[in-house]
Amino acid sequence: MNHPAKRIWFGSEEPIFGALPANVLANFRNQRSENALLWNTIYKIAQPSVRLRSLLSVHPLWGTKGSFEESRDDILYPYFWGFNVQGERLRGLDEALRAVDGLGPGTEVDLILVGDHHLIAVEAKHTSGFGRCSRYQQGRCPEIHREGSVEENCRYWEQEEAQLAGAIRMGDRPEVHSETPLCWRHYQLGRTLLLGQRLARLHERIFALWAIVPERGWRSLELDWLDFSGRLRDSETWRRMRVITWEGLSAID
Repeated sequence: MNHPAKRIWFGSEEPIFGALPANVLANFRNQRSENALLWNTIYKIAQPSVRLRSLLSVHPLWGTKGSFEESRDDILYPYFWGFNVQGERLRGLDEALRAVDGLGPGTEVDLILVGDHHLIAVEAKHTSGFGRCSRYQQGRCPEIHREGSVEENCRYWEQEEAQLAGAIRMGDRPEVHSETPLCWRHYQLGRTLLLGQRLARLHERIFALWAIVPERGWRSLELDWLDFSGRLRDSETWRRMRVITWEGLSAID
């Protein structure tokens, strides 16, 4: 089994390491690996599951426990980068990825927690910020950089099932020579939102979008999170959004 054992503190022989894609495994080998931090933290507290009540006991940097008061407690099972600990793919994930991302690179959600009643998509951040649109950064945005793009339109504006503007107030659609668009800024969070909502509908679960961040690193992420959350169209999704810290998670018994 080819995995970076030195970075894995717990569960190094689990079948998932025979199923994870090469790019995920490669990140484990980085000195400040975000993937290793996620695995070591969540695997330790989810044996093999974790109660929603336990996660809600972690004091949030953003969000309130009250947003879940009307929901019953739940037993949540983790899917790391789309796979459970046994190496099994989350049902419906690939179909949802095709609907949202088409034939392009698929959205890689760090962690999805699935219970009998809830489905929580989690973005895990360690030293990096929320992902931007690389096509715009490289001068290949189909909407703005017509000459540099091989695509006629951006699917996140064009395709009904993938439209970011259907879930987020994104302003006007970008045009040639437009200034930096909001879809560039909220690319990762927006795609994770669409994918998570689609999966929750498929599994008939209550959806939530969370982030795990370092306490000292929250300041550099806060403005993006606040701007994104303030643009959500669905108030119930907004109420269930939550930001917690690695430090808080590590303190769970």
